[in-house]
Amino acid sequence: MLAASGLVKHYGGVAALDAAGITVERGEVHALVGENGAGKSTLVKIISGTVRPDGGTIELDGRTVQFANARQAADHGIAIVSQELMTFGDLTVLENLFPFGGPGRLGLVSTRAMERLAAPVLAELGLRVSPHARVETLSLADQQLLEICRALLQDPRVLILDEPTSALPREAADRLTETTRRLARRGLAVLYISHFLEEVLRVAQRVSVLRDGRTVLAGEEISAVSVDSLVTAMLGDTGPAPAARRERAVLGGSSLSLTGVGVPGRLREVSLTAAGGEIVGLAGLQGAGHLAVLDAVCGRARPAAGSVRLPGGTVPRSPRQAVAAGVAYVSGDRKGRGLMLDQSLWENATAVRRLGLGRDGFVPSRRRLVQRTERLVHRLRIRGGPYDIAARLSGGNQQKAVLAKWLDADPAVIALDDPTRGVDVGARTEMHEIVRDLACDGKIILIASTDLTELVDVCDRVLVFQRGRITDEIVGEALSEQALSLAMNAGFAAPS
Repeated sequence: MLAASGLVKHYGGVAALDAAGITVERGEVHALVGENGAGKSTLVKIISGTVRPDGGTIELDGRTVQFANARQAADHGIAIVSQELMTFGDLTVLENLFPFGGPGRLGLVSTRAMERLAAPVLAELGLRVSPHARVETLSLADQQLLEICRALLQDPRVLILDEPTSALPREAADRLTETTRRLARRGLAVLYISHFLEEVLRVAQRVSVLRDGRTVLAGEEISAVSVDSLVTAMLGDTGPAPAARRERAVLGGSSLSLTGVGVPGRLREVSLTAAGGEIVGLAGLQGAGHLAVLDAVCGRARPAAGSVRLPGGTVPRSPRQAVAAGVAYVSGDRKGRGLMLDQSLWENATAVRRLGLGRDGFVPSRRRLVQRTERLVHRLRIRGGPYDIAARLSGGNQQKAVLAKWLDADPAVIALDDPTRGVDVGARTEMHEIVRDLACDGKIILIASTDLTELVDVCDRVLVFQRGRITDEIVGEALSEQALSLAMNAGFAAPS
């Protein structure tokens, strides 16, 4: 159905793609994996018509095609769901599903016909929202599912899913992978890009690997690969070793506490304490309440009952007050909430201290700001310079830049919301090492993640939430993906 070969693309003097290619058969799920910066995004942009290649060919159903823009690609049956959300927040669900106008007569759009077409697709993906709801009111996970629904309504021949489960909790991710396989059985050719290698092994029939702009593994049968062999192909022979269980830091200093906290519709009588040097995980299915804890700590949700006390005794009543009291919020939505994409790295890295807290004076010295950024670049191993524009960094380096702007303000509490969403295996390991180092420096770390492996690798203990309450706490050697999954879904941990 789709055959791309010999694709070349240069940005300045850098080769993003160097004779790369991929072949996707009708009726299969073909996975594409690689590190951030390996060339996956460029390959997908060329196939979907948003970037013109410098060389190479694309064949669709045996015929050579060239796309001047994304609309031409869509007209030829290529639909893409991007990792970065492309929804219109101020429009309704229906308006997002039919961005070029829905069915109707005499130039008039029929809302009833739009609802009739959308209903089975929404139901298939389990997206239970009002078709007239404004998209900005939906959760990140629901917006991701909405994008997939929009792509399916184009009735595509080739469906490209770029990190489709990166924002989804485990239950929704499992439902989507089953839907993906079902779509392939109908005859679609599905190109599936994911950093979750275990997920790739579950959903795909074949897999290709890009490294440094080249195809180093082409269409290998999924039965012939493993997570270890894919990591080796992605990184070469120097891939990172699995993270060892962190030695528990000596706890001390001020602590963070929630006492009987209630947030209407989100939390019920939640109490917890986290000390300096501790990494505490927060886990749960969508809407379980674990994300509401981060919002309460960061001043984004006002408790109707109970209290939140930050180190030093401050009760956060607004995000600004929480930041001033030493709370950092690192979002996995790095482009929507984390970065000023059109600004330089130094402007992003110094923004919280310089603009939010005003600690650099009325007319700050650019030289000093750049020097601080250089130290953060070195500390976090960011591949980029202070004057590089944030939008041009790879996904992993953008996420490090989000963390850099908060570390510049020297917070006492760091709240991480899916901190490695859409980040490759190498950058993910580096981020975990950084988090451990921060804990050793005495920081209080709270981390919520849809990736259970991440919670197991990084945390000292994990609090499991259901229906707004803490239902379990899993600590030390008892902490495993199986234990977390059981606790999240059944309300109890597996026996150790």
